[in-house]
Amino acid sequence: MVRSASGISGRPAREILAAIERFLETCREPALLEPGEDLLPLRQDQYALQLRDSRITLQAWDQTRNLVRRITAVRDEKPGKLELATERFAHKRGVLLILDVARPAAKEWERRGARLVFRERFRQFLARQFTGWRIAELSSEPDLEHSLSPAYARAFLTRGQAGWAAMGAEPGPSDPAGALAFGLIWLDYLRRRERRTAVEGLSLFLPAGRERQTCLRLPFLNSEVARYEVFAYSEDGYAARLDPADFGNLDTSLDVARRIRPHPWVEKVARRPGVECVAKSDGSASLRVRGVEFARATGDEFLFGLENPIPASEHHLDEIVALASGLARFRSPAAPDRRNPLYWRNPEAWLESQVRSQIERLDATLLPAPVYGQVPAMAGGDRGVIDLLACDRSGRLAVLELKASADLQLPFQALDYWMRVKWHAERDEFSARGYFTGISLRRDAPRLLLVSPALDFHPTTETLLRYFAPWIAVERIGVGVEWRSKLEVMFRLQGAQSPG
Repeated sequence: MVRSASGISGRPAREILAAIERFLETCREPALLEPGEDLLPLRQDQYALQLRDSRITLQAWDQTRNLVRRITAVRDEKPGKLELATERFAHKRGVLLILDVARPAAKEWERRGARLVFRERFRQFLARQFTGWRIAELSSEPDLEHSLSPAYARAFLTRGQAGWAAMGAEPGPSDPAGALAFGLIWLDYLRRRERRTAVEGLSLFLPAGRERQTCLRLPFLNSEVARYEVFAYSEDGYAARLDPADFGNLDTSLDVARRIRPHPWVEKVARRPGVECVAKSDGSASLRVRGVEFARATGDEFLFGLENPIPASEHHLDEIVALASGLARFRSPAAPDRRNPLYWRNPEAWLESQVRSQIERLDATLLPAPVYGQVPAMAGGDRGVIDLLACDRSGRLAVLELKASADLQLPFQALDYWMRVKWHAERDEFSARGYFTGISLRRDAPRLLLVSPALDFHPTTETLLRYFAPWIAVERIGVGVEWRSKLEVMFRLQGAQSPG
């Protein structure tokens, strides 16, 4: 309900003042949030609320800001949030929120406020870099229908019949590299929506110092389909255009593959039903049940346990066997209790287990062994996907990226790993460092296979692959919904090919 400053249902404006004061009394950490501005805490002796001649004025200040607003209405009131209508100079109307930032629900409003602040900074970047262009659209609101995230500000610029898409990543904990995927989705959407405008390309605005990953990806996009630009902006608001060619070689390394030195217990434990032994490139043996590691052996050392592995002694052997048997019971396609956390734990690892043991079902040209885990190593630890490196019968390397659920970023996560494999393959480093012993490897760019349950590829995957360079051999392989019990290929699509 909106209450006007001239009275609430005919009552005087002091009722609005009383409502604001009551709300402030309930707040542990009150703060003001105005769209496009930073949060301003309301600390004792740093704000004033006055009623004079039926005019309510709220003033708040800190060391750098002094905000004065006339309150004209209470628009909405909820626990922890009071929304006020305001009037500024020249009768300009606006909205002002009083939040209790001590409440968890206020965090979302605080995040939204930060996005609005960045949106206005983004507007300034665009105005400076696109002189003579009109900002036809600028938003940081979510658009779930078109898979557009509120984590990135987006804009549409026009000049005559020409158009340009832009995407900005705000500073903070969000992943700036994710802006490229959302930017291409935005570009593609604009091209379909704006039929009378030639939307030429995409500009990305990223925080300075966090642009490297994006710039390394750009050379692998199709320059015939669109133009791409990257700007890095500093804290003082200066944005500079970057040349991706200036970022040089990839930051990647490839360790020497070491031959496994079997521990005498490995064979005993690996004989248990459901247990698999995976040779690691560091010379260790990983003992797993459908992807979940429960023990690892390196030479004379044998560690076991799910969370915090401990060294094993002779008297632990029965306990290790029992652990493997329990895992096999709970982590089975025929498990009676599918609500057990062990059943749902790390589905990508379970999918990896199925692919490792039946890789020729995915592609008959792939050799069943060796199949390596993530080599070269990727920074960032758990990326939520599984990378496998295999080889086909012609000696060409194949990168397999596995994901058991829909992931919008899958194509670019795969590209990050693929480009590193390509870099080492061109220099013949895999053979030189002991990988794929006895196989004559080609130096061609590797194949890229995206593997996921058929119904769990994100709807935007096809759109993103449309912007990949055409010489990248990408395939999407969709497996059946019952992949835990039987790995069955439901479709195989080349690049951005559409099903059917």
